[in-house]
Amino acid sequence: MAAAGGWRAGRARRRRRRGEEEEDDNDEEGGPTTEAVLRRLREAREDLLSSGFWAASAGAVRAPLSGPAEPPARCVCYGLGRFGRCPAARYQLAFLLLLLDELRVPPGRCALFDPAFSAREAAALRALGLCLLTENEEGKRGVEGAATLFYMVHCGKALYNNLLWSNWSPAALSKLVIIGNSFRGIEERLLSRILERDYSYIAKVLKGVEEVALPSHPRYLDTFNDTSVHWFPLDKLQELSPEVWDFVEEPMYQDCEDLEIIRKGE
Repeated sequence: MAAAGGWRAGRARRRRRRGEEEEDDNDEEGGPTTEAVLRRLREAREDLLSSGFWAASAGAVRAPLSGPAEPPARCVCYGLGRFGRCPAARYQLAFLLLLLDELRVPPGRCALFDPAFSAREAAALRALGLCLLTENEEGKRGVEGAATLFYMVHCGKALYNNLLWSNWSPAALSKLVIIGNSFRGIEERLLSRILERDYSYIAKVLKGVEEVALPSHPRYLDTFNDTSVHWFPLDKLQELSPEVWDFVEEPMYQDCEDLEIIRKGE
């Protein structure tokens, strides 16, 4: 990744307090230049490494590979946000890039989508060798037989539910790894009747998922709070009742009062 995007090459010209931006990094339209975005990403990477947060997180990242599961061959990232302006989103992107290195997933096999990306942010992602999805999939992407990591930090519950629906079989789910909001946390915070009505695929898979939380770190409490690595061992999925797999109706969320998803065309 070093050559294409300057992800590793060079060092930041001066250390700033986290969240502080330099006005001279902005272009005539008031937004950060692509070069400034890439430099800030390098700074975020250095912060993650020097703080020890990445080293502490590596065990959770490797947890799905401790069993018979095959390593991810590709990655999909939804809902990253405005990383050119928002420090939390920038640290999440820096973490994703470290993650790709750790799992040896080439940048060209990582696709991202967020309708909020600016043109300069899109240019920065392309400079890093990453791919941009042009269509809002609403999380409805199948693994198509390839082990896939979905990086979905702080996404809405409907997005996770749609992803599960799109891969609703033991064979497909066993090739899925999700880094995102804790499923256990979702279960604890929602009334069971709401979870089963609005997010039925999350509800049904709870007994078939393994989950390891990312470590808590005082510098990144807002950035990675409630974030876990989830995977779905085939043996656990096969222990679920056969009736679990019979209902495959597409989620519609007609009665959902707090839908946290941007629909196609919005």
